[in-house]
This record gives sequence, C-alpha cells and structure tokens, in this order.
Amino acid sequence: MSADRDRAIAAFEGLALGDALGMPTQSMSRNEIACDYGLITRFVDAGPRQRIAAGMPAGSITDDTEQAVLLAHLLIEGQGRVDIDLFAQRLLDWERTMEAKGSLDLLGPSTKAALQRLGDGVPASEAGRFGTTNGAAMRVTPVGIAVGVESIPAFVDAVAHTSEVTHNTTLGIASASAVGAAVSAGIAGASLADALDVAIAAAEVGATRGHWVAGGDIAARLRWAIPYITPLGQDARADALYDVIGTSVASQESVVAALAIAAVSDDPWDSLCLAATLGGDTDTVAAMAGAVLGATHGTAVWPDPERATLERVNHLDLPQLVDGLLALRE
Repeated sequence: MSADRDRAIAAFEGLALGDALGMPTQSMSRNEIACDYGLITRFVDAGPRQRIAAGMPAGSITDDTEQAVLLAHLLIEGQGRVDIDLFAQRLLDWERTMEAKGSLDLLGPSTKAALQRLGDGVPASEAGRFGTTNGAAMRVTPVGIAVGVESIPAFVDAVAHTSEVTHNTTLGIASASAVGAAVSAGIAGASLADALDVAIAAAEVGATRGHWVAGGDIAARLRWAIPYITPLGQDARADALYDVIGTSVASQESVVAALAIAAVSDDPWDSLCLAATLGGDTDTVAAMAGAVLGATHGTAVWPDPERATLERVNHLDLPQLVDGLLALRE
C-alpha cells in the first residue's frame, strides 16, 4: 500500500474510531462518565445515562462519521465540487432517517438552523451565517483527503465551499480549515508537528472568510493551548482540557482541544481514549483528534481488533471511499 493511501485510510479510520469511542460518553459530564464507565480504554455500549445514543452497541459511529461519509460521496460524485443544494437535501434526508429509527442523534444546532433558513428561501451564502459550532470541522476529513495544501488559500477555498451552507462564519471556516489542513498535510507526509503548523496557518486564512462572528480566534488559541498543556502530566492535562480549553460544541473549544490532544500524543489510541473520557462533546473531539493522528501516523497505530469491530458494526468500507477521494487529489 502506498504511504499516502495508508495515511488517508488511517485518517478516516481515526475519525470513525474516535467517534465510536466517544459515542457512549457524548454530552455527559466528567463525573457522570467516571461513574458509568470509569476510564474509557475500549469500545463500550451506551450506558443508562446516554440519551443521544441510547441503546447503541459498542463500536457504533454517530453523526460525525456519517456526515463525513455523506460529504465524501458528494465530493466523489461531483468530481471534487459539492452541489450545495444537494448537500443540504442529503443532510435533511439523513436526519429523517435517524428520526424514523427513533434516534436522538440528529443534526447539530448550527446545521439544523441553517437548513431551516435555506428551506425558508434564504440563499445558501446566507443560510450558514450564524454557524459557529464544530459541525463543519467534524466532517471535513474527506476534504483533507481530496485536496492538497500546496496552496493554503486554495485549500481554504475548498473548505469554505463545503462549510458555506451551514457554517459560513469566521469561526466555522477557520476551525474546519485547521482540522482539514492538518489531515491533508499528514497525508502528504508531514510530521505531526509540521501538520499542526499547517493547521494554524490554514486557520488564519479561514478566519478571513465567511461572516464575522465574535469568539476566540482559532489560530491564536491553538498557539496558546498546545504549549500550555505540553508540560502537564496526564491528570493535569485532562483538567486543563476540560476546565480551561473546553470541550463543548463551540469551535473555539472543541476544535482547539482536539488538536491540542493530538499535539501532545504519545500513543494515538490512548489519546482517543482520553478524549472520550473528558466529558462534553467527546465523540467529536475524539473524532477530530483521530483524523489528524491517523493522517500523520498511518494505520499501524490503530489496533486491529478495534478496526475489525468498527467495520463489523458499521459496514463503512472506508478504503473504497478513500480511493475515490485520492483520485480527486491526484
């Protein structure tokens, strides 16, 4: 297997593995997670206090991976260009399917509100003007696989286009650009440290796109957060991530937390387990960190039993998707 294909598969797998690890703990507090699960070290079933993913078995993915897969298909079908109206329709179709199953794993607040405005006749360029949460960043990995970062402004253009309908804001685009650029740089062979430098540069450019909204600058927060947690021990890092950086759905919290976790990772799997145990938007934080760590390390860092469980439970066929995306990159 070529190195770029291995890293691309590892990025998509890292997204899904982190998502599945965080599935049972999403939107719970650290205390609740500690009481119900202890320290997450493997896939576990959704517990009694898990409302969003109630009853889901160990290894199940959530909207993070499902929306990334949806976006990947659109990129491949459009030969690199996403039809925004079709994207909106498929997001709505996905939510209807989830509702029919009785699931509470539905569209996030920014995406839901944006699609409602789009349905009311608001132009696509205006529908996402209030989207500041992490929805665009959680699903951006296919863009990182399909588009190179030789030109950061051109890469950010691609991210901004796929973010427009739901997260057309400085925060939404900057955060998605950071995650996507780190993935793209890793697939091209960059080290983790170099990929994070590219992520910060892309976040700076992304902050010049979309509608301005108030909030901590993604690039500036990354420059602060990574050196802030680097010298800390594991318990102190967890405290800092949860209490100071933050793990909510806000881009300037969860995206910064995910990239900071990746930056100080000694073992990618353990890092995803840490993200799943933190509390807050655990599935998304772990998914974004997993995408970056997979892209910069390759598939060897993901345990084979968990990779097998992921495929058995979800039937994703990620290698086929990755091949279609890499064809666009070439």
